[in-house]
Amino acid sequence: MAHIRTYRPNVRVGNWREDVTLEEDSLKDFLERKERGELTVQKNVFIKQSILEQVHLSASQGGKLCFGDVVMLVNMLSGDTCSVCINADLTNLGEGPSPGTCTWASNLGQGPNPVIQAPCGVSGGRDVQPCKRNAFIISSVDGSVEGEPLHYNQSFALRTTLGFAGGLYLTSDHQNFQKCAKKSRLQEVVMEQQANFLSWWKVLHNDPQDRLENEGLPVNANNKVIILHCKTNQALAVLRQHTLWTPFGKEYELTAHTFLDSHKAEQDVNHWLLLTTDPAGTELTQQDRSLTRATEIDTHGPLK
Repeated sequence: MAHIRTYRPNVRVGNWREDVTLEEDSLKDFLERKERGELTVQKNVFIKQSILEQVHLSASQGGKLCFGDVVMLVNMLSGDTCSVCINADLTNLGEGPSPGTCTWASNLGQGPNPVIQAPCGVSGGRDVQPCKRNAFIISSVDGSVEGEPLHYNQSFALRTTLGFAGGLYLTSDHQNFQKCAKKSRLQEVVMEQQANFLSWWKVLHNDPQDRLENEGLPVNANNKVIILHCKTNQALAVLRQHTLWTPFGKEYELTAHTFLDSHKAEQDVNHWLLLTTDPAGTELTQQDRSLTRATEIDTHGPLK
């Protein structure tokens, strides 16, 4: 009789009815959330699809940067190219101020017009294709009219595009124990909703010896410059030795800190290209030209 099985799978013991009911309710709840688009994986897909939507950069007028231009901030170091990007996740997804007609929004239960809300972090992303995540609008803070040239040492603000990107401003302030960069503990750079003195920046010439002579002149597009924070007098920098894991992969930490070499000149981590598009319409070609030109300058010296 030892080989006879006295227990079989169809024998129901304990609170079997309660367990079956809980499983059925869990499956029903999962299917309902999936139908409404409320699953975490669906929200992550929505964020990536929306924030990686292509954006057309502005065509520089006569090679000069103007207020209202849509540009990318790109840093190059030994062929490693990165751009200033919004580092957004599910915690930054909220409802916009005005209604829209986004099917994803209604499915996700985020209201009719979901947008990225502040405070939102930034990072140095390796993708240099223009999209809502890395496109910024040069905005006036001194009453300059849209279309007027941006001059060296003139205050301005960098704002994300409207719509899903939220129209946030690149902002920084003095670091303290509660507010600083996560890895380097230097001055933090974030995206904020309101434009104020903390979101004011200015462009300096790349060469300190020519900086005084170029002050007040229009800023050339697609050339290396220094982007200086007006309040703290610290330059925007990318720290490749400090990496961050974001929903978009492994990226670099951004901070506002001036790194000087032995000649009291800003190092490569403080050098940025304000990229615009080709007036003929070949946007990627113009970016390739700018990046190639910057590489040739680093390798062979200034071009003739």
